[in-house]
Amino acid sequence: MATPSTFAKSLSAIAEEQHSKFQFVNEADPLLCSQIKKWTEEIGFPFESCTAVPWSAVFVSWCVKQAGATKSEFKFAMAHSVFVNQAIKNATNNTGVFRGFDITERAPQVGDIIQNNRSGNNFNFRFAKKHTDYVSHSVIVIETGSDNQGAFAFCVGGNESDSIRRSVVRLDDQGFIIQRTGNSFISVIQNLK
Repeated sequence: MATPSTFAKSLSAIAEEQHSKFQFVNEADPLLCSQIKKWTEEIGFPFESCTAVPWSAVFVSWCVKQAGATKSEFKFAMAHSVFVNQAIKNATNNTGVFRGFDITERAPQVGDIIQNNRSGNNFNFRFAKKHTDYVSHSVIVIETGSDNQGAFAFCVGGNESDSIRRSVVRLDDQGFIIQRTGNSFISVIQNLK
């Protein structure tokens, strides 16, 4: 397992810090809502609502920006499908520092981003490679390890149950994501920064 870069460590620390601050705060609470507004505006988009507009991609984009990535390196967006599609193009062209792969091609590491379906959709990597406008979700990997159930990636995501939450993604013996049936995983964005 590779040692995380300084950027990857910073990204995971920022995500974890935001989780620590807001994990018990609902998006409708002025404390978190003001942060969502700030995150949205700082990645270059107009703010509309904390509750009516999904903000999970804003959270991931802001964390990546806050860690030091530029808009030429990462396509900050209000939809995960937008920055995932760009990362897949980067991987296809062997360019850029954020590269999107099928979950069977990349074992997630600290600082990577894992994308999955949302709302019962069942899009796959081939679909993600060709489209930029569909509902999905993604989380930032803050730690990898193993416990009595096997290997895992410990992650932080925004707009999960209307707040910032941690989640566990189970991995196989080689460190690859174990696919699930509901809200299946789509891609892993490798962080080379």
